[in-house]
Order: sequence, then C-alpha cells, then structure tokens
Amino acid sequence: MPRKGMRTILFKPSPSRSPTRSTPHRLTFSDTLMDDNVENARELISKWDASRSSSLYCVDVANLFASDNRYEAQQYLNSIKDLQTAMQYYISQDPTSDKLVLAQNLMQIAMKKLEKEFYIILKSRRQHLDPESVSRTSRSSVSEFEDESEEDELSRVGEDSISEVELVSMDAMKDLKAIAECMIGAGYGKECVKIFKIIRKSVVDEALYHLNVESRLSLAQIQKMDWEVLEVKIKAWLNAVKVAVKTLFYGERVLCDQVFSSSPSLKESCFADITREGALSLFVFPENVAKCKKAPERIFRTLDLYEAIADLWTEIEPIFDLESTSTIRQQVINSLNKLGEAVRAILTEFETAISKFNSKAAVPGGGIHPLTRYVMNYITFLTDYSGVLTDILADWPLTVPSPLPEAYFGSPVSADGTSTSSISIRLAWLILVMLCKLDGKAEMYKDVALSYLFLANNLQYVVNKVQKSNLKLLLGDEWMEKHEEKVQQYASNYERMGWSKVFAALPDANDNQMTTPQVTECFKRFNSSFEDAYNNQASWVVSDSKLRDQIKVSVARKLVPVYREFYGKSRQLVARKEGIVRFAPDDLENYLSDLLFGTGGSGSNLSLSTSSSVSSFSSSSGHSRGGRRR
Repeated sequence: MPRKGMRTILFKPSPSRSPTRSTPHRLTFSDTLMDDNVENARELISKWDASRSSSLYCVDVANLFASDNRYEAQQYLNSIKDLQTAMQYYISQDPTSDKLVLAQNLMQIAMKKLEKEFYIILKSRRQHLDPESVSRTSRSSVSEFEDESEEDELSRVGEDSISEVELVSMDAMKDLKAIAECMIGAGYGKECVKIFKIIRKSVVDEALYHLNVESRLSLAQIQKMDWEVLEVKIKAWLNAVKVAVKTLFYGERVLCDQVFSSSPSLKESCFADITREGALSLFVFPENVAKCKKAPERIFRTLDLYEAIADLWTEIEPIFDLESTSTIRQQVINSLNKLGEAVRAILTEFETAISKFNSKAAVPGGGIHPLTRYVMNYITFLTDYSGVLTDILADWPLTVPSPLPEAYFGSPVSADGTSTSSISIRLAWLILVMLCKLDGKAEMYKDVALSYLFLANNLQYVVNKVQKSNLKLLLGDEWMEKHEEKVQQYASNYERMGWSKVFAALPDANDNQMTTPQVTECFKRFNSSFEDAYNNQASWVVSDSKLRDQIKVSVARKLVPVYREFYGKSRQLVARKEGIVRFAPDDLENYLSDLLFGTGGSGSNLSLSTSSSVSSFSSSSGHSRGGRRR
C-alpha cells in the first residue's frame, strides 16, 4: 500500500491497480520535501496561469505584482526557486521521471507568467520608469536599490527625502529586478532581455525624438544647409545633449544595472543595444558640423559644441565605460577632436581675412574703422571661451616669419612666473595683425595729422575693449601700459602735425620789442593759421571722450596762455585797425571745445568775413557755440 500523506499526483494510488503489482520504492524525506515543493508551486502557478489570457502582451489581466499582491508575488518567486531545486533533485535521481516532466511544465507556465508580468510592469509603470524619475531616484537614494526587508520598505515610506514618485519608481525597479533574477536563474534570461530591450529602446528613441535629435541627418545634408538653419539645429542639440547625458542615458544605465545586476553580461548587452544607435546619432552631429565650411562667424557655435562635450565628458565616460559601448566613447572623442581642428582652422581663416581686408574707403574724420570694431568684438567674445580655447590651442604653436614684437605681447613670463598662455599669445597676435592693417589704412589720409588721429582713435578703442573685458586678464598689465603709451604717442604726433603752424604763428615770449607792423603781421599770421587748422579739423573726430578732452586740454595749454599774454600786451597797438584782432583768448577755448566731435558743416567754418572785430566775434561766439563750451 502507498505511504499515507503522499501528495504528488504522480504517485496517488489508482483504483484499477492490481494488488499483485509491485509496490513503489520507499520514499525518503528528500523525496517528500521535493514533492511538497512541486505541489505548492503547482497551486500558485495554476492560480496565476498566464495561458488563460488571450495574449502574452495583454495587460488587462490581474497583475501579480500589484500593490495588494506583493506578498503573494514574493511567494510566487519563492515557489519557482523551490521548483527549480526540485527539478535539480529529480534530475539527479531519475532524469526520465514523470515528476520531472510535471515540474518542467510548471516551470514553463511560470516563466510565461513572469514574462507577462515583466512586460506589464515595463508598460504600465512606464511613467515611473522614465529616465528622469530613475536618475532622480538613483541620485537621491542609491542604497534603496539594494535588497531590503518588508519592514525596511514600510519604514522608508515616511521619509521626507523620498517623494511618492521616487518610491513607485524604486518599487518598479525592485519588481523588475526580482523577475529578471528569477528568469535568468531558471534559464529564461533571453526572453526577459528581449522584452526589456524592445520597450526601453522605444523609450530612448522617443525621448531623443522629442529632444529634436534627428537620427537620419547625414553629413551631406548638414553641409548643404544654410548657416541660419544649421545654427538652429546646433542650439537644439546643445539643449538636447545635456538632458540626454544627465537624464536619459544615465537613467537607462541605472535601470539596466539594477534590473540585471545578477548578470553582468546581460546588463552590459542590454544597455549597449538600447542606447548605441541613439547615442551615436547624438554624438556624431558635432563631428559633422565640424566638417562644414570654416567661416569666422561659425567659431562661436563650434566652441559651444566643444564646450558642451568637454563639460559633459566626466559624466559621459562612466555612463559608457563598458567594452560594448566603446564605439560611443570613441565617437565623443572624435567629435571633440574634429571640433578642435575646426576652431583652429577658423582662427587661421579669420587671421587671413584680416590680412586680406582690402577696403579702400577711408573712415570720415579719422574715426573707428569697421575692421577695428569687428575684430575686437570678435576677440572679446572669444575670451568667453578662454577655458576651452586654452585646451584647443595648447598644442598649436604660433608660427610667424619673424620674431613677435615684444611691445605687442608684453613679457613672455607673467607675474606669477608662469609662461604666457597659448590663448594669450594667439589673441595678442590677432590684434597685432589688425593693428598692422590699420597702419596701412592710415596712409590713405592725405593729412598726416589726421592719419595719427585715426591711429590714436583705433588703438584707444582696442585699449578700451581690452580694459573692459577678460582680455585684460589674458594680455596683462604690461600689454595695457605699452599700448596706452602708444595712444599718447599717436595723440602727440597729431597735435604736433595738426597745430604746429598755429604754435609757430605765436610770437616768442621773450620778444618784448615788437613794432606795430610786427604785431599786425603776427595777429594776421595767427588768425590765418588758426582758421586753417580749425576749418581743416572741423569734421575730425575722437570717439573716446577722455582722449578727446586730453587732446584739447593739451592743445589749449600750449596755445591759450601764450596767446593771452601776447593779446594783453599787443592788442592796443592795433586796436584801431579793423579785423586785425579777431580772437580773444576765451574765444580760442570756445572754438577748441567745438573740435573733434566730427560735426563739421558750414556753420563751423571760420573766415575773415564772419567778423570784423573782437567785440563782434565775442558777442556771436557765445551765442552760437555756448552749448559746447568746456
């Protein structure tokens, strides 16, 4: 007779059996324990049999891993482990036994159910498994991903540091991890991975699409784009890459690491297959941009791309540190190198453009040349990228046919004893190329004094730009001092060439024995020379107010006191001669204050017909120019 308590359906006595048949072998404790495991598993597996639904991917069925079934879900997983233990035992005892067949059938049913549960969790909790939620959860509480007891799980619900969304996200990852470990342990890892890859790759692709990452944008298409269109795409990429690295790819890496933590090979292959295509599409874009036309105006967007990748590299590298994602890391490095090459090529093109600038139009009044404004604004904007430019220019020595003038570079060693940086040398060189070009432009003026005024104006503009920007830190105080001295030198040359005839018309201060004819001739000569100088310079301009005041004060100091003394001594000698004394000392200051604004016009001209005496000139001068007196 069979032993009482036998529960396996394979060994229940049959009423039709003959009493004369042999009795089964005596069951051991291990036999009974394994049979009980199978029976317990059969009860749970039959209850949640997934074959009762019409489709594996139907989510409108009871969810074993729902919040109200969590205890039973854990029991289900435990029963599968017990079932697996029983199968191993049966194999060791009798590989052909009916018990093993039953256990195998139950295992297949259980795997189908877990496969379906895995799919349901990935789909129904997708909003809690989005990369943003996963990455945020990971950063806020990495330790929560480790195995923990039910009491620990309940206690963390009240923690203020973890939001409800994060808790749901953590629970979903724990469920996926539990299912994956169970299926992998049972030899069904491929089925689990297949579902995971399909769903998560669609999440990545959809996210990149919403970030405006165009996966099918080829190099040929990019090269044919108008710059305005390409610039819009670059801006979109700059926004996308931060989200993609910090949230999307990081979140997927965390999810893969957690769900497939029990299998390093599956963890790696999942992440690589899910992200490879999207990541390569994202990171190849900068390389393609770098291969486009090297126009000077494109350098800033090129630097933006370089800076974005360089800043994110410390996060990109650990995310894609797997052997299977080495192609992604290499693509990032390739893009970085190509962008660096593009920046160097654009700077070379920029220097060439300065050298070849061939406009023959002189700037009216000796004002700021458009080339000066453009180049200095360009270089000033470059200083915003001094960090990445230092990296890009580090291994790109400046080669010129002759030694660099020290006056334009200052000391080759800075105050702290370190060598001048590559970016400082490069930017100083570009300024020097421009200043040399301006020297040639100054020769276009027929009046030498105006040429010097033009050089003073433009160099002062350069100095101001350096003073008010990061260029001052890069070029140094010595560079500033030498160029400020150069401005003063140009201003002195202007003064000497523009006012030399007026100064020469003044009498010698030591000449106290002038006759009336000599005094008359001296006044006439002064009137004529001052009138010529004023009329000649009426349309000239000094843009910098400080420099303008310095020049006019310098001229006035050399002119007015000498003239005032001569005027006081001599005007009575010729007082009766009409038109001989045309300017009072104060009138000279008023007229000087009118100069270097670039206003010009007929109203600014002086002529012998405008007044016939000091009194008539004095009464009109205050009326017409009082608003500009200094």
